[in-house]
Amino acid sequence: MQDYKKLVEEITANLGELSKDTPEQMRGFHNFMEYVEKDGALKKKEKSLIAIACALVAHCEWCIAFHVKGALDSGATNEEILESAWVGVLMGGGPSLMYAQGVLKALEDLKQG
Repeated sequence: MQDYKKLVEEITANLGELSKDTPEQMRGFHNFMEYVEKDGALKKKEKSLIAIACALVAHCEWCIAFHVKGALDSGATNEEILESAWVGVLMGGGPSLMYAQGVLKALEDLKQG
């Protein structure tokens, strides 16, 4: 199973490379992401938790790593993160349950520092 702390580092490095190669596209996506994630009717933490559920349904380990880190950075608790993972399992069925293992591992890896 992935080391999710290293996966977050890999994501950061790879997105940095994409920013060098395609700066306008990455700037546009980054601006869109910041706009969507900012506090509104839903707070940033709540949006991060929704994104975890979506990551499970999409079966995307990179997304799981990125959004578990975002949720932790936004002050989400393990209980909140795991509950959001179960929403993803509800919507995505058995395959999403298999990806829920990644949420547990990401919590373990990303809480270490």
